[in-house]
Amino acid sequence: MREYYPLLVVGAMIGVMSVIFIVAYAMLKNKKEAIGFDRNMKDGEIVRRLLQYAKPHWKSFVFVILVMLFSIAYDIVSPLIMGNLIELVKSDFELSTLFGLVASYAGILIVSVVCTYIQSIVLQKTGQKILSAIREDLFIHIESLSHDQLNQIPVGKLVTRVTNDTNAISMMFTNIIVNLLKNVFIILGVLVAMLCVNYLLTLMVLCFVPFIVLFTVIFRKFSRKAYRKVKDGTTDINTFLSENLSGIKITQIFNRETRKMEEFEKKSNELGSAKRKQIFVFGVFRPMVYMLYISSVLCLFYLGGKGYIDGFSFLGQTINAGIVVTFYSYITKFFNPIQNLAEQFNWLQSAFASAEKIFTVFDMDPALKDDPEAIELTEIRGEIEFRDVWFSYIPDEWVLKGVSFKVEPKQTVAFVGSTGSGKSTILSLICRNYDIQKGQILVDGIDIRKIKISSLRRHFGQMLQDVFLFSGTIRSNIILREDSFTDEEVLEACRYVNADSFIGKLEQGLDEPVRERGNNFSAGQRQLLSFARTIIHKPAVMILDEATANIDTETEILIQNSLEKMMSIGTMLIVAHRLSTIQKADNIILLSQGQIMEQGTHQELLHQKGRYYQLYTLQSHKEALKNS
Repeated sequence: MREYYPLLVVGAMIGVMSVIFIVAYAMLKNKKEAIGFDRNMKDGEIVRRLLQYAKPHWKSFVFVILVMLFSIAYDIVSPLIMGNLIELVKSDFELSTLFGLVASYAGILIVSVVCTYIQSIVLQKTGQKILSAIREDLFIHIESLSHDQLNQIPVGKLVTRVTNDTNAISMMFTNIIVNLLKNVFIILGVLVAMLCVNYLLTLMVLCFVPFIVLFTVIFRKFSRKAYRKVKDGTTDINTFLSENLSGIKITQIFNRETRKMEEFEKKSNELGSAKRKQIFVFGVFRPMVYMLYISSVLCLFYLGGKGYIDGFSFLGQTINAGIVVTFYSYITKFFNPIQNLAEQFNWLQSAFASAEKIFTVFDMDPALKDDPEAIELTEIRGEIEFRDVWFSYIPDEWVLKGVSFKVEPKQTVAFVGSTGSGKSTILSLICRNYDIQKGQILVDGIDIRKIKISSLRRHFGQMLQDVFLFSGTIRSNIILREDSFTDEEVLEACRYVNADSFIGKLEQGLDEPVRERGNNFSAGQRQLLSFARTIIHKPAVMILDEATANIDTETEILIQNSLEKMMSIGTMLIVAHRLSTIQKADNIILLSQGQIMEQGTHQELLHQKGRYYQLYTLQSHKEALKNS
């Protein structure tokens, strides 16, 4: 009975490992709600969609697999050489035989190292190409989303998808997939070699495989959930940082630094908790595999040693010192890939979790799409008509209610009214930033839904109250990276809108650097640059949404002068609270609660002595008091 004690000890070890794993399984299962993420996609779907990006590079992957087969020769052959060396040393041998074995070992090692190097270089280049393709497609898809969809998605979340999540997928193509295949080939090759050397000892090793499979299945289930939680936590932090760093001036003004720090600490702790759960999942699995490896080595030493001492022979299977050494090496090479598979499987779950997040963005269909029969407009006259237009951002909460009006080519039409009356909404609808629920919007007598969106917007120039300038130079912000414009054309556009009045004073002129969001320029200067940006692209219709708000009196005079010039270019639509800026408009439309209450020229509306007359009288009185 004593001779079986070592085997009983090994069995007890495996039993204890199983109990530990079951306890860990129960702990994770009880925390299912804390992890709280259901699988959104099946692995097969994720793999299929990712392989679409790998398909153009299939030749590179085939080459890598062929090179990989040469590199694993070392793992398969080296234990056999070591075993032969042991037996050779025990017997009488010639130095030439020893040198031959050593040279073979060294040669196989060199080939393996060279093949591994080539494999890594090819994979890195291929992986970066795939990563670039995913990022470009993702960015293009984000650009195609409507204003409404982009308003609902935090910027930090989109940044995380394009950066962090794509990096995780890059690891899969540059490292995980090929190494998974490599480790599988090594395991299969080692098993075949072990069966050829001694199939009885091989069967002993295979007794441990069911436990590995069991632990892997359980690990796979919970590792994905843990990684999803980590990805969501990372997204939350990036979203928080994106929003709060952009608004940090407001935080400082209202002395809310401590409160914001507490919010960040809470999110950071949530991410830390998610990472600890992820580490716990992996920390339970890998030691289990290592313990199985130790158990198999103990069994080998006991059975192999006992068989060698007793001169064991069964069905022609003899055991000698060389076989024991060979099997020890093979067991190491059998379990090392399994442990590597565990780590790579860990990364694979991270990549799959990231892929789910990315494909969630890809699966967002753009709310605004071109009609299959949409036409391209090479030029427009600038005639715009609203026919009984109804629109709401939220179902049944109408912002516009049966609005109808017509703008003739090269007319200047102004929209006035209280906040929330629908003025800015009308301008957004004309450019088809949103789709209306009822009615029609016509440009040159054509329903805008029958015109390609890119073609429609190409003929509109928008100048908004909140001017956005990109990092770069004044020139790059005016031409918007369209290099066909010459410096003379840029300067002419600046002179036309009076932007040259401050650009000429700058040390570097058009090459003056523009910091993030143009914060090194005043609001009025940014507005003049937006005018120049619009003029140089020669739009048929110009839209000004509160473009003269929040600027100083001196700059307002320059802008007013620019507006008068621009009115002669084409159709102009203006939203303005300052009624003094729209007195020369051909038509003024007063809106209230989404409906047109009055319309006409400035003088006609004053003679009516209605709502417009009241607004104008009130503003004139306030300005008189301000100037007195």
